[in-house]
Amino acid sequence: MSIERTDIMNRTTQPIRVYRGDYIESTHDIHIAVVNTKGNLLAYYGDANRLTFARSSMKPIQAVPIVETGAIEKFNVSEKELSLFCASHAGESFHRKSVQNVLEKLGLEEENLHCGTHIPSDIDSYNELIRSGGKLTPIFSNCSGKHSGMLAACLAQNIDINSYEDLDNPYQQQIIDVIADVSQYKREKINTAVDGCGVPVHRLPLYNLALAFARLAKPEDWIEGNEARKTALARIRDAMMKFPEMVAGTKKFDTDLMTVYDCRIVAKGGAEGVHCFGDKEMGIGVAIKVEDGNGRAASVSSMEVLKQLGIGSEDEWNQLERYSTAPVLNMWENVIGSISANFTLHHI
Repeated sequence: MSIERTDIMNRTTQPIRVYRGDYIESTHDIHIAVVNTKGNLLAYYGDANRLTFARSSMKPIQAVPIVETGAIEKFNVSEKELSLFCASHAGESFHRKSVQNVLEKLGLEEENLHCGTHIPSDIDSYNELIRSGGKLTPIFSNCSGKHSGMLAACLAQNIDINSYEDLDNPYQQQIIDVIADVSQYKREKINTAVDGCGVPVHRLPLYNLALAFARLAKPEDWIEGNEARKTALARIRDAMMKFPEMVAGTKKFDTDLMTVYDCRIVAKGGAEGVHCFGDKEMGIGVAIKVEDGNGRAASVSSMEVLKQLGIGSEDEWNQLERYSTAPVLNMWENVIGSISANFTLHHI
C-alpha cells in the first residue's frame, strides 16, 4: 500500500473533517465524556478521562462562591449581570456597559480589573473605538465579566482585591473547593496553571468536568450536594439560560445554542477547543476537548453529540445548522468548504 493511500485512509477516519471543496484538507481528533448527575459515564469518544484545562468552560463553576457569599444581594447584582460573570463575551456595547454597571455598584474603577485586554471579537466595537481615538481597556476583555464577579465576591468577604487573581488568594482557594465538590474530583489532584486573563485555570479529567456540568444543569438530582450549593448552581444556570447573549454575544455558538434550546441547555466554551454543556431535562453533562486545541471543531462536535443523544428536535438542529456543518469561508465570505463530524459515541 502506498504512503499516499495510507494517508488518505487515516484522514478519512478522523472524527472531525475539514473540507476544501470536495477534498479533505485537515482533520481533528476529539475526546468526549457524557455523564449524569450520579456520576455514571453514559457515553464517550476517545479518552473520557483526558486531563484537560477547562479554561473558560469553568466560569459557571467559578461563579458559585459569588452567589454563596451573598454578594448578589449585597451589591444588588441582576440576573443579567450574574450571567455576565460566566461569560467569554464579545465585547459588544451591552457587555461593556454591564461590566461598568457592576463596577459602579462595587464602587470600583476599570483599573481594578486585572484581566488585561485584547481586541474584542466584536470588530464593529473595535472599529468604533479606533474611529473615536480611544484605546483598549480591560473592560473590552472577554473575561471582564468574570473578573468583576470575582471582585464582588472578594468585597463581600473583605478579601484583598489587589491580589484577587493570585492562587493563594482566599477567593481562588474557595473556587478550588467548589470545583472539587461539584466535579467530585479530589482537591489535592486539581492542578492549576495561569489562564489567559491571569487567574488560575484548573486541570481535571473530562469525566469530572462533564459531571460538574450535569450538576449545573440539574442540581436537584445531585443527592449528596448541600442545599446552598445546589441553589447557587440553579441560580447561575437560570441566569445563563435567561440571558444567553451575555455569555457570548451576537451570532456566537453558546448564545445561539441556549437561545434555540430555550431554557433546556446550559453551555460554556473555553479556549483550546474545550466545550461543555448540560441538559436540564435529562440531567446529563457533556465535556469535549479537541486534541489539537482548534476551536473550530468544538461546535461541530457538540452538535453531533446532541443529535446522537437525541437531545432536541429536527427543527432545533436545523436552526443551528451552521454550527453542525460549519462553513469554511474565503476572504469574500463565500462558502468554499465545510467542517463536519464523522464519529459515533460509545455508549456504556
